[in-house]
Amino acid sequence: MTAGRAAGYSSRGSTFGPLGQSKGPAPPLETRNEYTPKEKIKRLEKEINALIEESCMAHSHGDHQLSLEKAKEAGRKERALARHREQTGSSKDVNLDLTYSFLLNLAIQYSNNGMYTEALNTYKVIVESKTFQNVGRIKVNMADIFFKQKNYPKALKFYRMAVDHVSHHNKEMRMRIMENISVVLIKLGKYTEAITSMEDIMMERPDIKTASNLIVCSYGVGDSERMKKAFQELVCVPLGIDEYLPPNDDPNAKLVFEVIQNDQLRQMERERKALAEKYIMASAKLIAPVIELSSAAGFDWCVEVLKSSQYAELANDLEMSKAVASLRHKDFTQAVEMLKVFAKKDSRVKSEAASNLSALYFLDKDYGQAERYADLARSADRYNPAALVSKGNTLFAKSDYKKAAGFYKEALRNDSSCTEALYNLGLTYKKLSLLEEALGCFLKLHTILRTSAQVMYQLANLYEMQGDPHQAIEWLMRLISQVPTDSQVLAKLGELHDDEGDKSQAFQYYYESFRYFPSNIDVIKWLGGYYISTQAWEKGIQYLERAALIQPTQVKWRLMVASCYRRSGNYQKALETYKDIHRKFPDNVKCLQFLVRFCSALGLKEGQDYATQLKKVEKMKERREQRVKSGRQGSVRGRREGSASSDSGHCSCGTSAKRERLSAMLKSLPGASEPYEASSNKDIDASYIDPLGPQMERPKTAAKKWAEENYFANEELGRDLLPE
Repeated sequence: MTAGRAAGYSSRGSTFGPLGQSKGPAPPLETRNEYTPKEKIKRLEKEINALIEESCMAHSHGDHQLSLEKAKEAGRKERALARHREQTGSSKDVNLDLTYSFLLNLAIQYSNNGMYTEALNTYKVIVESKTFQNVGRIKVNMADIFFKQKNYPKALKFYRMAVDHVSHHNKEMRMRIMENISVVLIKLGKYTEAITSMEDIMMERPDIKTASNLIVCSYGVGDSERMKKAFQELVCVPLGIDEYLPPNDDPNAKLVFEVIQNDQLRQMERERKALAEKYIMASAKLIAPVIELSSAAGFDWCVEVLKSSQYAELANDLEMSKAVASLRHKDFTQAVEMLKVFAKKDSRVKSEAASNLSALYFLDKDYGQAERYADLARSADRYNPAALVSKGNTLFAKSDYKKAAGFYKEALRNDSSCTEALYNLGLTYKKLSLLEEALGCFLKLHTILRTSAQVMYQLANLYEMQGDPHQAIEWLMRLISQVPTDSQVLAKLGELHDDEGDKSQAFQYYYESFRYFPSNIDVIKWLGGYYISTQAWEKGIQYLERAALIQPTQVKWRLMVASCYRRSGNYQKALETYKDIHRKFPDNVKCLQFLVRFCSALGLKEGQDYATQLKKVEKMKERREQRVKSGRQGSVRGRREGSASSDSGHCSCGTSAKRERLSAMLKSLPGASEPYEASSNKDIDASYIDPLGPQMERPKTAAKKWAEENYFANEELGRDLLPE
């Protein structure tokens, strides 16, 4: 046989039987179990370890949800491993470290996701199990959860239990837990116990935060001596920072020093020093007003302590804080004197002191001094944004808006987060009518100050100036969410809705504005007009009467009230109101005209008296106008004659002209040539113009009056037309 083709075999995979006949597919071979029970247990343990590592990595990347899912999956694998051990009878070979790792990681991930109840239950499984050793440290985690839940008594209990489980050899751990205990005591208001605990910590291991908390607790109990002692301990706490200076004769050391100037370790040291300075300044500002008889003496004591410590450069900053404290206590004279002293010093606070002086003089509207100190601050530190803003403010007050905008821009170039410069720049663009640029400034400022009511109002005002009322309304609505009781903003919203024709929304905002500030005459006027337009006379009267109380010398409000009474059909009340107006304003022509008309319509005898008074008032008004007119003509004539007499040199003409004008004025006075009640056949003008405007016309019907059109007036009715 050849090797080309074997008997009964095909390369295409055909099966063959023992006699070469074709059959179905061959049965699958049995898979060989490659893992023994021990090997399977090891494989599961590796998978659990891998899941725990993935959970920790997800937590380090900030993905708490994924880390919790991996921790739960590790728990499912661990339970499967426990069942496999029971089935194979290898329960004795339990890996306690693996179980402890998975439980601890699961509890931590529960806590990170805010599932505190599940985390506490998992921690209890670890603590109550007798198989795990040295689980006292876990009680610190449980105490942390109770602290987050603000369950301070239980947090204190578990922290103290954790301290009992920590050995004395682990000093750092014990001090950390003691710090937590002191913080919980502060939260519970037990300042005396907290002071005792923190004093023990300061004796064993001094710490910046502990010393600061000790000062706060001493301030809480009012112990000035303890405050002084704690402040002295605070400034003496070692920071562990070495000031390394390279030798002058070693160029390689200088290169190394330049390289490590901004490495991570140096950054950490700078952050630690900045934090210490922050705590020291805050503590000094807190205790200075109470440790001595006066605030100034307290600041002086703190300054002396700082000058003799490693923080001597903070003394000037604290003296600046003393000047600011004087401003808060309204002691402007002392503050200005202190700032002037700093402005003369060659120190790093010179520019800041001059900036503060410029701001003070600017508020006092002494723009010359404000500009002088602003220039001084700029000369001391040309990159100080506060100095540039002060300079721009003085130019803004002088209406030199272009130069002011230049200084504001320079301040923003030096410090892009200077919100004062950005706000003032927007106002400057607004003054220059550059609305788009101003809008850009305030939109940028809104991204920085999300809840600033002033910025929102400026944006709404700019959109209104651009003729976009919808955007203006949107920004005012945002503003209302921040200051819901601002009556001016509510009135502005009502005005915009009124301009858009939405009377219902306008009424709502005007009513809210009136509710918060019921003395705004514009709002009262609009609400009164709204009710009058809807013919709700009684409600309109309420607002018109309030307007009359606010402006008692304005007769128009009372006339409108009387007109509302008349239109509502209450004629008696209307007549009484007009009579009251006449008593308070006897020379008001409109009121007298209506009284004459009203009394004549009702047939009252008082009408003749009111007609006589109306006649007197009209005559007095005419003569008053005549006197004013003659006085104006005489002054013009006198100026002309005086100029002519000065040209001709004769003074007698001017004197005679003055006499003629005087006699004419005397004749025009009432009683000069005729009695006050002059008889005339002139009819009394009793016409009256309603202050509310013409009354709305009622709809007419098709029916005609019988008296006006009588079709049967000239005809005789026949018998056939009479009723039967």
